[in-house]
Amino acid sequence: MAGAAEGQKRPGGRPMPPSGRGLPPPPPGPRFPPVDREKTCPLLLRVFTKIGGHHTKEDFAVRGKEPKDEVQIYTWKDATLRELTDLVKEVAPAARRRDIRLSFALVYPDKNGRFVVREVGKTFSFGSGRRLDDTKALAELDFQIGDYLDVAIL
Repeated sequence: MAGAAEGQKRPGGRPMPPSGRGLPPPPPGPRFPPVDREKTCPLLLRVFTKIGGHHTKEDFAVRGKEPKDEVQIYTWKDATLRELTDLVKEVAPAARRRDIRLSFALVYPDKNGRFVVREVGKTFSFGSGRRLDDTKALAELDFQIGDYLDVAIL
């Protein structure tokens, strides 16, 4: 019964398995609708950069004594890691070299009030066709207003 169409029955009454020939599923669209940046007020994103690796959760343990290498960026929840990469490059000369990778982590308190540093994506300083996580938006990464962003320059 080779070539039987999907839904046809084999001898014995069992259906044929799907042929695997149909259209592929559509690519997933963004999980979150884009923000109208003309009508939506931006949020303040506190970004901490460090060369060589991420800050530790202990670096954020005492409020008001966060790491000194802070950059404050006004942005929206639909900002992508590529957009944030370009903004970090404007203020951190070490991030401008061609062979640099940036690793992004969200920093937020857990249910007990202790800070967590959770890696969420990586980008290259220059796009050069190797995209990694360039198109991930803050909202897709479960970013909440008030979270910090820690950027390791590698």
